[in-house]
Amino acid sequence: MNDNDIIPHLFKVEYSKIVSVLVRSFGLEYIETAEDIVSETFLSALDSWTYKGKPENPTAWLYTVAKNKLKNHLARNNTFNRFISDQLTEESPFNEIGIDFSDKNISDSQLQMLFAVCHPSISTEAQICLALRILCGLGLNEIADAFLSNKETIHKRLQRAREKLYSEKIRIEMPNDREIDERLNTVIQTIYLLFSEGYYSESNNSIVRKELCVEALNLAYLLLDNSLTNNHTTNALMSLMCFHASRLEARQSENGNIVLYDDQDRKLWDTEFIEKGFHYLQQASKWEITSTYYVEASIAYWHTVNSSNPDKWTSILNLYDVLLSVNNSSIVALNRIWAFSKVNGNLSAIEEVEKLNEKENHFYFILLAELYKPIDNTKTIEYLTIALHICKTGTEKEMIRKQISELNKSRLYAPLPFGESRR
Repeated sequence: MNDNDIIPHLFKVEYSKIVSVLVRSFGLEYIETAEDIVSETFLSALDSWTYKGKPENPTAWLYTVAKNKLKNHLARNNTFNRFISDQLTEESPFNEIGIDFSDKNISDSQLQMLFAVCHPSISTEAQICLALRILCGLGLNEIADAFLSNKETIHKRLQRAREKLYSEKIRIEMPNDREIDERLNTVIQTIYLLFSEGYYSESNNSIVRKELCVEALNLAYLLLDNSLTNNHTTNALMSLMCFHASRLEARQSENGNIVLYDDQDRKLWDTEFIEKGFHYLQQASKWEITSTYYVEASIAYWHTVNSSNPDKWTSILNLYDVLLSVNNSSIVALNRIWAFSKVNGNLSAIEEVEKLNEKENHFYFILLAELYKPIDNTKTIEYLTIALHICKTGTEKEMIRKQISELNKSRLYAPLPFGESRR
């Protein structure tokens, strides 16, 4: 990594750590102050390192400067006696105020912050915004892009969410034994929504946003690193995301187009992620329960198996039947029919699709187009044209246009198999 990249990299890695530690020390009502102090710290780094060169230990430099800026802020705003006078003795002067940047305190602070920003008192959308800002270090413009919004709207949304956390007197702490399972489910849902937005974005013209997937994986690691939150569901979630992440490099061409599952270059699949996915799937199986994430992870596992395996599509179809019994959503039903076609043929699958009658969903028409491809090109073009008019993203529209115009030269745009969809 060259010197020009070091500050952006450290911002992504260290921003949430420093903010979480500061907020854990002084409370959620000072969350904006903590964010400002950390932002100022990185501006100081940009100014100083540009002319003096980067320090021997850049991370330690950031922690030290953040501490100093905090002390200056406390002194300047007359909050010294209010917050820290009881921490000091004659042997412990003001300059030695302790802010603990040990690895354990950083990890604990980030995990507790994750539970705070995913509090059920605020909306799911606000939870994701806060997670992206505080725990992932994304700027307002980046968050606005993710939500197909603007900087001002995101700023107001974050402001309202912060005020809500304060008015509800949310504390930076782990939930008690009675609340932890319910609160953990909310956290897991937020993490998976974040991953899904990166894996198949419906709110941005870039369909694949790898940086959001990486941030979701990092948040999941926080859960796995703590004995209170390392359970069946968190392991199943991590397994699912690892299997999906293993195909990120193969899912998009150099010009930004989605590469169909059947057309992906298997050499680009990340075997390390596949191995991790299998590891966490095995870990999840140690509990005598089965979550929807575990079923989805099992389906995602079979998608990494070579198609020559005679059990592949039958296993995927059986798992979809299980998933559909607990999650009867249109996207699950459509993806199940894609697996159904692999087992029972296209004509039978077309009958199954038409029973759904999901005419507001562009994946419905994309699936019909793919199933008609070896049967009737006219029907294929007809259904792709309908899908073109109702799909949401510019990149997706461009892909469908290209596939219509090159119908006789290349494969048509197929529906994404499970794990290739947003949810």
